[in-house]
Amino acid sequence: MLHRNLIAKIKIELLGYPIIALTGPRQSGKTRLLSTHFPEYTYLSLEDPDLREFATRDTKGFLQKYNDKIIFDEVQNVPVLFSYLQGIVDRNKVMGQFILSGSQNFQLLENITQSLAGRVSVFRLFPLDMSEMKAAKWLPESLPEVMTKGFYPAIYDRKLHPDRYYYNYLTTYIKRDISQLVNIQNNRIFSTFLKLCALRAGNILNLSELAKDASISHTTARSWISLLEASFIVYLLPPYYKNYNKRLIKSPKLYFYDTGLLSYLSGVRNGDVSPISSIWRQLFENMVVSDLVKQNYHQNTLKEFYFWRDSHGHEIDLLSEENDQLKTYEIKASSTLSSNMFEGLEYFSKISGVQNLSQNLIYGGTESQIRNDSQVIPWNAIT
Repeated sequence: MLHRNLIAKIKIELLGYPIIALTGPRQSGKTRLLSTHFPEYTYLSLEDPDLREFATRDTKGFLQKYNDKIIFDEVQNVPVLFSYLQGIVDRNKVMGQFILSGSQNFQLLENITQSLAGRVSVFRLFPLDMSEMKAAKWLPESLPEVMTKGFYPAIYDRKLHPDRYYYNYLTTYIKRDISQLVNIQNNRIFSTFLKLCALRAGNILNLSELAKDASISHTTARSWISLLEASFIVYLLPPYYKNYNKRLIKSPKLYFYDTGLLSYLSGVRNGDVSPISSIWRQLFENMVVSDLVKQNYHQNTLKEFYFWRDSHGHEIDLLSEENDQLKTYEIKASSTLSSNMFEGLEYFSKISGVQNLSQNLIYGGTESQIRNDSQVIPWNAIT
């Protein structure tokens, strides 16, 4: 049975909230997690047309039958349910009554905000993180294979070919999810936009340039980026603001949640990438950042992540604040350590003056070390 780190966190929150909501990208494993690991709950999928019609046409009757310890999957298909659930949990004041899930995250969260604020604890489930891959014994030893296959459970569980998987994923995603949220009149242009986003992964997002290259307006580019964020396809990493240097970069950096999807959009197929490839550093950095972000959500540690860069090009790839400690991460795709890899960490430590600073270097090698006051972390031991 596939273990997901989020399971234990959800069970804790069920003791303190009447409703739990689980969001995340399609095929990240939400349905499997809920239907397998919560046997005391009745699982109902509102994708089922008969159930959906029952819930829509006779909501009171539906909830008289299903009113305690219920999982409503794809609950956004019946928006009227949310107001009724509010009344039920307010009257009963019972914790852990309902679990809600859905793949249309924008619609789900919008309904939660409108009807269930203060009554629900929201979790996000992403494709597998490194720790989950290792626990399942699915993590390949080959770094090119890891980056191009990605982390969606179905690829490993059902032994699917990643190229076919991502082709089908993108086709379904564009036709089903995006088209339900906004009227995209030309799927070809949107597909081009996705590929242009992939080329910019790990870089500062310049919406004006992106819009120009995609032959769309700046407003449309901003709207489409927001849709990709809401669907948990891309992630915008904000800059870190402290007065270490007044001339700081103020735009976010763009990352994809899954490196396999990024590889496919970038034209990389079936592990065909190596350290001499122009895209190697980009894929490696994206994999590391996305894994730390995924682990944060799966372990419910509520960290905030940033990057730091000044106008002179000094940069820290990733920072996080936790328990009054500032963690800095330098990400290097090389499998061989060299002293100049630590220069960014050392420079930031010097100018920031932060006392409780944890310095970390994540690289493409396989050995853990402590060097230059920094923890050296191999790619397959990210935490």
